[in-house]
Amino acid sequence: MWEGRALGVRRDVTALASAGLDVARLHEAAIALVGRVVPCDLTCWASMDPDSGVFSTMTSGADRIPEQYEPVLATCEYTPGEPHTFAALAQRGDTVARLEDERSARLNEVWRPLGLSHELRSLFRVGDTCWGGAGMVRTNDFSERELEFMTWVAPAIGAATQVAARTSARRTGAPAIVVVTGAGTIRASTASAARWRDELEDVAPGRFAVMLRAAAAGAHSGTFRVRLRDAHGGWILLEASELVGDEAGEAAVTISRASGADLLGLRLKAHGVTTREEDVCHGVLAGQPTSEIAARLAISSYTVQDHLKSLFTKFGVRSRAELAAELS
Repeated sequence: MWEGRALGVRRDVTALASAGLDVARLHEAAIALVGRVVPCDLTCWASMDPDSGVFSTMTSGADRIPEQYEPVLATCEYTPGEPHTFAALAQRGDTVARLEDERSARLNEVWRPLGLSHELRSLFRVGDTCWGGAGMVRTNDFSERELEFMTWVAPAIGAATQVAARTSARRTGAPAIVVVTGAGTIRASTASAARWRDELEDVAPGRFAVMLRAAAAGAHSGTFRVRLRDAHGGWILLEASELVGDEAGEAAVTISRASGADLLGLRLKAHGVTTREEDVCHGVLAGQPTSEIAARLAISSYTVQDHLKSLFTKFGVRSRAELAAELS
């Protein structure tokens, strides 16, 4: 029974990934799906920056934690020795964990004052990358079956969160999502997919289908990402991730207009920028002064200036401001 429920939720979450939802709306819908199987009194789901582990969005269930407890709960996440913080779970590679440590500050200072005593946490991973997590709290303990259920569904939620994060970042560019089988056959798509199909077909007939097959194959081996020229000299970005559902090998392909940041690496390579010069470029784009770039790269300020002079020559500019504008 539990395995059947888990497969059903995985299938429904996979369907949500193809609907073009942003992260908050995706998590709101997934909270309702999971809550039918693992009920709780309070729940909060978060998306995470996969590089820093910092929470990007927070989505609560029907009932929110009282406001006066929110700062306490946030502080607990960064208190040394606090058990099962999201950062600690991510570092250990755990998918689910129950809070059973009586020394926990969040148990004693947040949950028990609210009449709650048991917490289940789950992380949403894609491979080694963590895209979010959920905290679920209630009065009675969580069973082994419920932990097993969350272990089953968490990877599907992670894959869907990754797709939603890409879509959210490109909301203004009207991206499309296409769900394809391992062979590249379209299973579902958002309405804007037709426009992107036409753009790619303008380059060469059949190009849309070819790229979907390539994306499906690439997603099966890991995350797929490619920049393509359109028929007018612009750039299109295709990204694909394997979905975790009933159908093996399904992938969600996101199609959008490539931004300056997406093209940065390509432009640096095209101008013959060295690895160290690229490091300096990132410092310039981050607004770091020469001294800070030098300290970060463990080189002298004079060496940074030499790299900047080389970059100015390669890009035909005369200042850091012009270089940043050229690369933005």
